[in-house]
Amino acid sequence: MDQENWTIVTEFYFSDFPQFENGSLLLFIPLLFIYIFIIVGNLMIFFAVRLDTRLHNPMYNFISIFSFLEIWYTTVTIPKMLSNLVSEQKSISFIGCLLQMYFFHSLGVTEGLVLTVMAIDRYVAICNPLRYAIIMTPQLCIQLSSGSCIFGFLMLLPEIVWISTLPFCGPNQIQQLFCDFEPVLRLACTDTSMILVQDVIHAVSILSSVSIISLSYLRIITVILRIPSGESRQKAFSTCAAHITIFLLFFGSVTLMYLHFSVTFPPLLDKAIALMFAVLAPLFNPVIYSLRNKDMKDAIKKIFCSQKMFNICGS
Repeated sequence: MDQENWTIVTEFYFSDFPQFENGSLLLFIPLLFIYIFIIVGNLMIFFAVRLDTRLHNPMYNFISIFSFLEIWYTTVTIPKMLSNLVSEQKSISFIGCLLQMYFFHSLGVTEGLVLTVMAIDRYVAICNPLRYAIIMTPQLCIQLSSGSCIFGFLMLLPEIVWISTLPFCGPNQIQQLFCDFEPVLRLACTDTSMILVQDVIHAVSILSSVSIISLSYLRIITVILRIPSGESRQKAFSTCAAHITIFLLFFGSVTLMYLHFSVTFPPLLDKAIALMFAVLAPLFNPVIYSLRNKDMKDAIKKIFCSQKMFNICGS
């Protein structure tokens, strides 16, 4: 197509959402409940850690940060999905699409870095317990947390800036549930071979985090198996079980979503993987960290009991 005849695209349309009269309400209601559960569950974890002094240690601090990130991570995509399910115009502006991609992936990268830091924290705690307090100081924890956020939000900036300079002249139908790199780049009216460089960068960052976390937990499991006391061994395993489960859920969905390279999935499976990545994986975070952790359950109960006492006193 001649560049002179290009029509600049100002908005994109999501073509994979059903119309309201075709049963989209049946999808809207469960998705709404899932979103509310994710927000409330992660808020409970965040405030439980902040308000209960017994949880003021590096491990729970990183858990609270991860929960806080999950709130915004899901808020970037799910409200727009809910809107698309009930509105006739299932569209998003060009700027809105860029912002959704930027914040979704920046928060995702930051979460991956926080999970990596959590694995290192557990490695030091179990494999070098006598020096844990000396190594994992409050200052280092702040540096690791802030460094993860800064790096996560800076890493995606050049890519988003590059995409913003590409010409989009139609079609403007995004074949995905939300704005993502590959579906959007397919719509660009120019050579997007740079996507290969983007795939390599994503692969290196994902595999680096997976390698560090896997090696940390393998070493941790080896050390735990050598603990003579059965009770101490069980306690150490239960502490790490939640972290390993979240790690498998998060990076399992990331791998399916972004490390398939030239392998193409059927459209329905592609949407299912995206749904697992953006919705289902965050759904299990509050369940795993609250139900499998006695200290967290006690802290959450303490918050509810304090609220009930406050309400009684107020009335």
